[in-house]
Amino acid sequence: MDIWSWICELPNSVEWTESDSSTKFELASEDKDNSTRSIHLKAERTSGSDSEAVVTFTVCLQGFHPHKAHKPLWVSEKCHVSSENPFLPLLLQLLQEIISHSPTAHDSTCPRSQLQKLKPDPIAWIMDSHTPESLSTFFNLVFTMRLFWLCACDAPTEAGSLYFHSLLAPTLQTASSKLASVLRTFFITVGVDTELCFMRTLGYMTTKLHIINELSVGLGLKTLLPSPRFSYATEAHGLWILKGYAPVMTMKLARTNGQKSQFSGIDAKESILRYALAHQQLEAHVQLEYTVGFCDGFIQVRARVDNIRLQVARLGFNQNDDVEFVEEKHFPSRVRVWVGPEIGATYVAGLSLGRSTENKESEVEIQKIVKGNFEKSQGSKVKASARSSRRTRSRSWRMDQDAEGNAAIFDVVLYDNTTGQEVGSWKPTGQTGDDPVHGLRGRYGRANRPFTKNGSVVIAGDEYGEEVGWRLGKEMEGSVLKWRIGGEFWVSYLPNQAKGSYFETRCVEWCDEVDLPLIHVKIP
Repeated sequence: MDIWSWICELPNSVEWTESDSSTKFELASEDKDNSTRSIHLKAERTSGSDSEAVVTFTVCLQGFHPHKAHKPLWVSEKCHVSSENPFLPLLLQLLQEIISHSPTAHDSTCPRSQLQKLKPDPIAWIMDSHTPESLSTFFNLVFTMRLFWLCACDAPTEAGSLYFHSLLAPTLQTASSKLASVLRTFFITVGVDTELCFMRTLGYMTTKLHIINELSVGLGLKTLLPSPRFSYATEAHGLWILKGYAPVMTMKLARTNGQKSQFSGIDAKESILRYALAHQQLEAHVQLEYTVGFCDGFIQVRARVDNIRLQVARLGFNQNDDVEFVEEKHFPSRVRVWVGPEIGATYVAGLSLGRSTENKESEVEIQKIVKGNFEKSQGSKVKASARSSRRTRSRSWRMDQDAEGNAAIFDVVLYDNTTGQEVGSWKPTGQTGDDPVHGLRGRYGRANRPFTKNGSVVIAGDEYGEEVGWRLGKEMEGSVLKWRIGGEFWVSYLPNQAKGSYFETRCVEWCDEVDLPLIHVKIP
């Protein structure tokens, strides 16, 4: 039985009918040195009639030295059993405490202190509108996230280890496959500021779990870990929106000159650098604007890039500029977004792209100089020389459109203006231990930098506003179609101010579906 199911069954249990009774649920346990160590959740019911009964939950440890078993790690607020939604205060408290403890990205403009308390009505609606299985998975994740700070900071080391391996890892594994629907509803309901706090907490926890796993390589304890890279898509007010979050350590490693292990077998300075790079998370926001036109004999669907925003957030708590390697971070190096009808759809007559393959003009200057010597000699002496120069304009980002079947592809690639190479797919020159040769040093401070000051990338309609279009059969009018939207996202690291030769490129892929309403609203 999981945590939420156990809580919901409490009012019906035999032990619950007794006054001043308490019951326990074992969260995790292990047998070591002829003793049992456990983390458990205790529910204590106050005396009184059923209409006045109140329950309080506590998290306790047992068998860990020198922790005192009678001293709880955490105590919940009171839950009134007779209320319409008795355990709503418990879920609200857990969520509020997760938000208040969340890490913030460097230079964040939304301090946690400015976030207002969550309103109970949206959370109650989420609890009522989802299946017990979905809600159970969501609650278990929320509860496990709240336990993170308790077990990592306030508990003995052995309790933290038990939490990471026996509680956090299995919870993340379950959440990765079953939480998409309820998390999507939760984020849309509570707003983007709470969403960021929640996902940065989850990213921070996942990163710590992966770091612990990497450090276990030398001990022969490394295991296969879950790699939650959550995304969701929605349609609203003429926009298709795709959002995704991926801790860098969970992204697929595409290219590197380092070892597979992140921290073993390297010197102390590079280990600190990689530790700082590990505490980063890709946050992607794709916004496509679409319109539907009803013509004689067909329906015209058009879409264009409204916004593609990519940020690599630093997951930490120190906001000072003197943090070591504060200027060393991953940066977006490519994004490939696609949108179109579901695979196998036969109602699309054709796809029209709106951007031609780039065909730049270049200016070429050629100067020829011919020198001759016609003095009396057996052979004439002639000297000839030629000099040519070419002048072109180059941009850091190349933007293309492409098609795969009936899906339109928006492709944006970062190039190094010094070497002319695609950043995400090349290996810098230089011997091992030398600084790689590239033009991305000081990439956040130059006037012609390819990023914003904090290292993010914004691709808007002013730069990439060409439309793509589909023609659909008239018989689809009045229906709501499911269209697929997804993308591949690459982040790379090259030294910015630090000396060293380490570099890497990682990638992640997300895919979802959105609604396309083909409803002709006639305005009187």
